[in-house]
Order: sequence, then structure tokens, then C-alpha cells
Amino acid sequence: MKALILAAGYATRLYPLTKEYPKPLLEVKNKPIINFIVDKLKKVPIDEIYVVTNSKFISNFRKWKKSQKISKKITLVDDLTKSNEDRLGAIGDINFVINKQKVKDDLLVIGGDNLFSGSLKEFLDFSCKQKPSATVGLFRLKQKKDACRYGVVTLDSQKRVIAFQEKPKKPESNIVAMCLYYIPENYLGFIGQYVGNGSKKDATGSYIAWLKDKIDVFGYVFKGSWFDIGDYKYLNAAKVNFAQ
Repeated sequence: MKALILAAGYATRLYPLTKEYPKPLLEVKNKPIINFIVDKLKKVPIDEIYVVTNSKFISNFRKWKKSQKISKKITLVDDLTKSNEDRLGAIGDINFVINKQKVKDDLLVIGGDNLFSGSLKEFLDFSCKQKPSATVGLFRLKQKKDACRYGVVTLDSQKRVIAFQEKPKKPESNIVAMCLYYIPENYLGFIGQYVGNGSKKDATGSYIAWLKDKIDVFGYVFKGSWFDIGDYKYLNAAKVNFAQ
């Protein structure tokens, strides 16, 4: 199994902090955000970690990679973009890495700004039981009204995704999608198909909404805490409240 950390965005909502520095390398609790993800990947059966970034920030990640003490192989992938205007988007980057690295293995995809305290091992155990179906990581918010910022998911009794709303004004559920996906090898081709259709490449939720109509997609609801570091409000909240 391979892991892919998405770290090629330009984080314009965090300017000027991220104007010349990548968001996944910002520190929370005196530690780069991406390191919390890598620490979790150390504990699961992953044999290689891809980190996709861009031409603007690849040098920052090369320096970061040298500081890592980990037995698993880390491969940096430059998506060759240089600005927010020519970015590939999250789904575009997943497709880029699959093709560039010739990935032919199950793939675990994690957003590089995703801080969560729940067990990645339990997520993978659940995901493997659902094979050959795909699985998305979910989180249950305390307030349904707060779900309007995210992709809102409805599950059936078997934990299958049966409805998906992208940032709805009136959420039907308080369960939202994290940027965390398990994609079995036999379904990697759907990424290229989605991109080839000219669909939205920057909204991972739109991909799940599209995919659920083609194959079974299951949802795993994480326990603990979760911070989606999208702007200063949530970055500052994570600095105060996040506990791994």
C-alpha cells in the first residue's frame, strides 16, 4: 500500500503567512502539521509515502525531508505548477501522482493540512474489510449548522455513502468528509476518468459525489478531534486545542 499526502496547494486564505511558505509545514504545538500525518503513517502498513507539492515549494519540502527520521521511503513529487492560478487541484494532483509514479497499489490519500487525533489503523482496518470498495474518512461535528463549510455525507445502516452535499446552505447531516481516502488499486482508474471528463479538480467532495453513483463508497466516522486548517481561525484553534 502507498500513501499520498496532498501538499501542492497555495493556501491563499492564509496569506501573508503562506505566501512564501507551504501550509503543511506550518507548526502546531511546535511541530510541522505534516509531521503529525507522517507519525500516523509510521504505524500502518505503508511501504512508501508520496508527498505531492509544487515548483514553488519543492525546495521547502526537500529541506523538510532531510530532517525526517523514518524507515519508510518518502518520495517528493513536483506537480510543476508555480501559482494558485495554474494549480492542478486535489484530484488533479492525485491523478498526476498516479501517472507520474505509475502507482499500481492500494492508495491512502491524506490532505496535508488534515489534523486528526483518531486512529488511522482503525480506518484502514475498516477500509480493508470493504474492499474492493473505496472508503472516505468522516467526522461528526457537534453542530449541524457548522457543516455548511464542508462536504456533508449521509450514510445508510451499512456505512455506505448514499448522499453527498458540497457546502450546502442547509446541511442534512452533521457528518462531514475529511480529506482522507482509501482507494483500492482496481479503482485508481476512476481518478483519470473523472479528470478526463473535465470535472472539478479541486473539490475532493465533488469526486466522492460522482464516484458513489458508480461504485460503493463507504464512510468511516473518526472519533477524537479534527482540524481542517483552511484559514487563520482554524489554524489558531488547532494551536490551542489540538491534542494527538
